[in-house]
Amino acid sequence: MKPGIHPAYGPVVFRDKAAGTAFLTRSTLTSDRTIEWEDGITYPVVDVEISSASHPFYTGTARVLDTAGRVDRFERRYGRRGVN
Repeated sequence: MKPGIHPAYGPVVFRDKAAGTAFLTRSTLTSDRTIEWEDGITYPVVDVEISSASHPFYTGTARVLDTAGRVDRFERRYGRRGVN
């Protein structure tokens, strides 16, 4: 990598507002706010709206769409076209 053209890459705490969880990882994001982590070291903290702790897909609360029912309803409403 060329020196001096890449952003600083260091430890950052991401805090999920919805789930109330936080995790420490490395990122190029920075913040003026800081938090003292479990190891006693102070890290920059970035608040996020959704993470894997609160996203419906990862928590198992995602709804499955009934596509077959939608197709049947469409065909009842508008009829089925003949195949050439």
